[in-house]
Amino acid sequence: MTTTSSGEGAAASIGTPSDAHPPVAARISTKREVAGVEFDDPYEWIRDKDSERTQRYVAGQNEYFEARTKHLEGLKHTLFEELKSHIKETDMSVPVRLHGFWYYTRIYEGQQYAIQCRLPVVDEGNWEPPSVQTADNAPLAGEEVVFDANKESQGHDFFRVGGMDLSDDGRWLLYGTDTSGNERYDMRIRDLRAEGEGGAADLPEVIEQVSAGGMITPDGRWVFYTKLDDSWRPYSVWRHKVGSDSSTDVEVWTESDERFWVGVGMSFDECRIVITTGSKTTTEVLTLPADDPTGSFEVFVPRREGVEYDVSFSRFEGAGPDGEDIPLALTYHNVSNPNFQVNVIDMRTHQAPYELTEGVCVVAGSPAGCEPVPGAQSTSDAGLPIDEPYDDPANPAVLQGARGLGIEGLSIHRHFITLSYRADSLPRLAVMTTDEAARNFIAGEPWNFRELSAAALGERASTAMFSIGAGGNPSYETPRMRYSLSSYTNPAQLREFDPRSGGDVLLKEAEVPGDFDPRHYAERRVWARGRDGQRVPVSLVWREGMVPSLDADEARGLTDQDIVPRAGLGEDDRGDSPRSSGAGAFEPSPMFITGYGAYECSSDPFFSPARLSMLDRGVIYAVAHVRGGGEMGRAWYEQGRRLNKKHTFEDFVDATAALQQAGIADPGRTVANGGSAGGLLMGAIANMAPELYAGIEADVPFVDALTSILDPSLPLTVTEWDEWGDPLHNREVYEYMKSYTPYENVPDAQSRIRASGDAHFPKIMATTSMNDTRVLYVEPLKWIARLQEAEVGADAIVKIEVEAGHGGASGRYKQWEELALENAWCLSVMGIAG
Repeated sequence: MTTTSSGEGAAASIGTPSDAHPPVAARISTKREVAGVEFDDPYEWIRDKDSERTQRYVAGQNEYFEARTKHLEGLKHTLFEELKSHIKETDMSVPVRLHGFWYYTRIYEGQQYAIQCRLPVVDEGNWEPPSVQTADNAPLAGEEVVFDANKESQGHDFFRVGGMDLSDDGRWLLYGTDTSGNERYDMRIRDLRAEGEGGAADLPEVIEQVSAGGMITPDGRWVFYTKLDDSWRPYSVWRHKVGSDSSTDVEVWTESDERFWVGVGMSFDECRIVITTGSKTTTEVLTLPADDPTGSFEVFVPRREGVEYDVSFSRFEGAGPDGEDIPLALTYHNVSNPNFQVNVIDMRTHQAPYELTEGVCVVAGSPAGCEPVPGAQSTSDAGLPIDEPYDDPANPAVLQGARGLGIEGLSIHRHFITLSYRADSLPRLAVMTTDEAARNFIAGEPWNFRELSAAALGERASTAMFSIGAGGNPSYETPRMRYSLSSYTNPAQLREFDPRSGGDVLLKEAEVPGDFDPRHYAERRVWARGRDGQRVPVSLVWREGMVPSLDADEARGLTDQDIVPRAGLGEDDRGDSPRSSGAGAFEPSPMFITGYGAYECSSDPFFSPARLSMLDRGVIYAVAHVRGGGEMGRAWYEQGRRLNKKHTFEDFVDATAALQQAGIADPGRTVANGGSAGGLLMGAIANMAPELYAGIEADVPFVDALTSILDPSLPLTVTEWDEWGDPLHNREVYEYMKSYTPYENVPDAQSRIRASGDAHFPKIMATTSMNDTRVLYVEPLKWIARLQEAEVGADAIVKIEVEAGHGGASGRYKQWEELALENAWCLSVMGIAG
């Protein structure tokens, strides 16, 4: 790839906004040539972050944003106060036991960050968490503050913690901090038992500008961490001796393949230090005995292109013929099943090396609709539809007949085993006792898991879509399993399940102050038919009594309903502009529709107090679970990446159109939202179907995708080739990405008129941060410059954070203020002023 720049052009001046006019971006020709194909990029100069021209342009856009959103101050304040009224500002978590302490967090009204606290375990045999709630929320006798981010953040506009780890005796705390938003962390080691004034104190050594995470060995003598290269890729693992200068640290392993990211941590059984290195499609694991930290790491199973795996270690205690333990290796992999399986290996049979597929396969996902794994034998099931019910006689009974079945992990504790998986587009959780699993394993029988559901919630269980997952179980010894439940309309619950007795206890439910009542809100999963015939799940959330088109149907929760166009609108009308909704049985409602669709990340149900303000104003909250995500397993992801990426955009457009054609949503009051890779989705749908959207909020949007993926020197680029394809070396990929990358495909007004007879383009609000290393600020700024061109004529604004990273501002009150402003803009586009 070659680039050349020339002259500033006729529109070189950059002024500040006058009478709410956007700053004029200079058009400076920068030519990009790949495989003989040339593109003239007039705004590439904005990439020079330190230039006076760029800084003036950034300041001008922020001034223009302030001028254009000043009228929203009243609504923003109202929404901010409403959000605060639904959050318990002074709160605490349920204590979690790890080694000799109970750990928990406190947060106080007016403070930006939580405080990490602990109490010593008094009774080794008692696993009931202590009650740390007091009438005045004062610290308890014996309570220690482990880390107070409010104090640590003083003097910094931005503050983020990049992981914490403790030695087993609780004395040594390893922690990392980022004060600029660039995701490079300074790691420090704190002695929590230091004597003298102030108590806990940091050791002199500082490990500077490294990746988040890292670990301290159980004895507190060694630290392992990863360094970043110039492209922000964690690429090498280093060992640090506690109490020594970091200049003497030793590199213990390096990853030379630029597609791979490296991480290091401790195995769950705390017997091994584990290095994991992986690309988007291939992984490798190396281990080192924890009692030999200066030794050499050994590969568990050598990497094979296209094979992803992980390994954990455990044991069946006393299950051997003479009462001895059975040592186990659990391999989670896709060697022969693209939707993953778990094999359990009896490590008594032989010494390493092992094969991923040896031992007993205890759970396996559905291969329906999946691409074949390289080198694996293809199965006839792969040609079946993604949502085909899947039966495998070797699988546990709870998995039989599941649709879109994907295995996500299996974990063995001393008293119980958890199985995490996906089915019917939602996360699922199953559990069994370790004793019963040992009997099944020895007998060669399917494991007798029991599925956990929301049944404990009574009548609410059948009217909502719940996310469920194990969590808060850091100790191998814990006798009961903690898990969380949440839905779009039900606040998160932390529960504890006893796999021996079947007892299920509520430990804490997120308190929502104010007049909130979950019975006043409703949620439903429906299905939109995509243009290629694929059914796409869509989640709908609304306030009962305020959306007549949805209230009329009593169906709630997870349904198999297809969205049906209202009477009088047939299939031949699908291509017509629906901006004039026409009369239907019910007046259509304003809609906020969001999506992501990348990296196999699933948009699962969760409760948000901020969402209530929209719902209470009659807005439908919709989530389009488009391909590229992981909702329906690996095949769902594969059909929305690389040369299938356009399925992501088409699914979102088709879901939006279906809801509008059914008379549910009003096109003139539909606002779409997505961030990062979901921001790419926003840019694409704005170009593809502007008539469907009144406005689009794009947060840190990946809208100049082709330019970024063509430059291997940029952060993340090389590792992203497995996700998007490699346009630098593959002409087909280049042409495909060129056809959808939003910045290079913005239609001008005349093109829109020719396409649909209407020059309409949705109003655009974008956000970005100058220190973002994942989606560089230059992408949304170039996009906004193009949108603000006279021939395009889009009403576009951008909010640029000067001190923040990819996740925006730090501190909860700052984040709430940002969210209130964004929601105020969305509501104003819908015509809702108060």
